[in-house]
Amino acid sequence: QVQLVESGGGLVQPGGSLRLSCAASGTIFGINTMAWYRQTPGAERELVATIDNGGGTDYLDSVKGRFTISRSDAKKMVYLQMNGLEPEDTAVYYCKANIQYTILNWQIEDYWGQGTQVTVSS
Repeated sequence: QVQLVESGGGLVQPGGSLRLSCAASGTIFGINTMAWYRQTPGAERELVATIDNGGGTDYLDSVKGRFTISRSDAKKMVYLQMNGLEPEDTAVYYCKANIQYTILNWQIEDYWGQGTQVTVSS
């Protein structure tokens, strides 16, 4: 199976920065779209940013200009650079990757990381 492991969360002051990382491991033949989501208690999980396998990106409106998603296919990793953090950014952040897991290119599945807590507070 495929496993995604996240790191980089923590406590930061408003205006500060964090860089989240997510590493994929296991039987991986290809990685398609990768994404970051976030979720707060009592709310549904929301899509923060996506990056496709051509490098195209999309962002939640409230993070545009502050967050940058990137990927390294060689390292099988996706990153989220978060600058100008605001208290409203506090959430558990999850990475997701659409992965081809066999030699057959139609055998693809979405995999999720375990989540990492980001807290923005003074």
